[in-house]
Amino acid sequence: MIKKLVAVCVGGMLSLNLPAEEPTRMVNLKRLSLETAQEIAQGAVEACREQGIQIGVAVVDREGTLQTQLRDTIAAPITVEISRQKAFTAVNFNAATSQLSSRADTPIGRVPGLVMAAGGLPIQAGGNLLGGVGVSGAPSGETDEACAQAGIDRVIDDLEMSM
Repeated sequence: MIKKLVAVCVGGMLSLNLPAEEPTRMVNLKRLSLETAQEIAQGAVEACREQGIQIGVAVVDREGTLQTQLRDTIAAPITVEISRQKAFTAVNFNAATSQLSSRADTPIGRVPGLVMAAGGLPIQAGGNLLGGVGVSGAPSGETDEACAQAGIDRVIDDLEMSM
């Protein structure tokens, strides 16, 4: 009798329609520290210097707000704004700007502040978008992008371990 009663109670409890989880009211975000952003920027500058190239580099946070920026000694002044815009574009599309060139002649590509030319990369670790890095000043966008990647590579292992 007791076994039957327990079985009925347990079965009844299992068949209850429990309410779904409450919606999450807050989201925890991972952010790059200033020191990490500076390491990324310095790594990009050093990678381009090894090739004899002077660049401007910008690192933005996940919202596209500038976090740090460097312009090498004789890099053209225009590299400052272009690198920032590449970083901004990469983080807002969560994609390498080299992958966006086909959209440059669309209405989206004409939005002020976006640069859909190679040289901008999102900074990701552990499946999280952390920011973006943009490089300008190399003879080609591919070289800009390689230097941006070198900056990310300088810290990626530490970022992954922090997740």
